Amino acid sequence: MKRFLLTALLLSGVALAQTSAPATPTTAPATTAAPAQDSTAVVARVGQESFTVADFDRAFRLAVARVLNAQGIPFEVSYLTEFAEARGDFLKQYVRDRAVYQLARVNNKADASTLDKQMQEARADFETDAAFQDALIATGYGSADELRAELERQAIVGAYLQGIQKRFTFGDALVNGYYNLHKDAFRQDPEACVKHILVTTQAEAQAITKDLTGGADFAVLAKAKSQDPGSAAQGGDLGCFGPGEMVDTFDAASFKGAVNQVQTVQSQFGWHVLVVTKRTQAGLLPLAEAAPRIREQLAREASQKYLDTQVARISSESFPDRVGAVPATK
Repeated sequence: MKRFLLTALLLSGVALAQTSAPATPTTAPATTAAPAQDSTAVVARVGQESFTVADFDRAFRLAVARVLNAQGIPFEVSYLTEFAEARGDFLKQYVRDRAVYQLARVNNKADASTLDKQMQEARADFETDAAFQDALIATGYGSADELRAELERQAIVGAYLQGIQKRFTFGDALVNGYYNLHKDAFRQDPEACVKHILVTTQAEAQAITKDLTGGADFAVLAKAKSQDPGSAAQGGDLGCFGPGEMVDTFDAASFKGAVNQVQTVQSQFGWHVLVVTKRTQAGLLPLAEAAPRIREQLAREASQKYLDTQVARISSESFPDRVGAVPATK
């Protein structure tokens, strides 16, 4: 699993997006690591800003946690050793992310009231401050302040990237031409889009089904009750997947059960209360459905080129030897 997770960390573009949480982690194997670095040492300079080992460690911890959480594994400090060999390469991503954040801050600000609401909603899912703190740790955050800072950064960067993408528009002729030249890319396999709530007993599943039938909000119940950390934070949303990617009972419900109706199935993981939100058949995606994707892709590619140009204009330097093989001690 280490090789897969390490690759995911390096390829995920980690610092510009998500969160999640838990399952049962394995103990990280003992490794020979270099001594911890001075947490105040500067590891990068981007424009007029300098970033220390401590700054880098916070970002690296969060990046590792995101990769682990996506696999249903809660973050633990021991995993930092497991990912230590990625620190040097992650520094490159870190420097780029700080450059993008600098660009984004020029004309974008996060709304304080929106951040307050997001923090209140995050805290409301937990009965005690201690439970909330445990959840923060399991998702890579050292404190609520770190979570708020990350939400603020995401909001600012997100607004900036959306603004860039909106600058690029493409007419029907270009979209049609792209579709005709890339039809193989729009041939799709069968796919089901599903959300679920995982609980340990049939009685819990029946109670949740009753609540949903009575009009309860699926996402709210998922966040409060689901034992699947990878999807609970997303309101139970598992996204879309093909046949055979899930365990047999879940797969059957996803591809043979009714769409937009509550189903309950049991697997080796527990009881799943699930809803299939969409199901598509195999075949060529019609142009009408492909066109929005094509426009989005073309805009994304054009935006990426523009962003690369802007980032290249910001002077930066980094010092990989200073990030060490293990996190710095405070």
